[in-house]
Amino acid sequence: MGKHSRPGPPNQPSRAVPRVDADNPLAAYDKRRRPPMDVYRRHRPAHGGASHLRPDEPRVLEEWNGFAYEPAGTAPGLAAAREWVNELQVGDPSPD
Repeated sequence: MGKHSRPGPPNQPSRAVPRVDADNPLAAYDKRRRPPMDVYRRHRPAHGGASHLRPDEPRVLEEWNGFAYEPAGTAPGLAAAREWVNELQVGDPSPD
């Protein structure tokens, strides 16, 4: 492999590059308002640390508002937090 080749199958586009509609005149503006890696919802451990450790501890739920992530609530554990994150699927429109 070359020095700058990305991992993964060569027939799939990189997920690190956000998708932009060439026909949309506001595409550059919309691109800046998208969350990093197109993740509209995420969860973080309430007391810090890695998200896979201590799965029974509470999680802080965060949602993208167009400019930054803002707190949206809490979940009692990792399973509930993952369920909340996965309610909004990749193909669904953004919540804003």
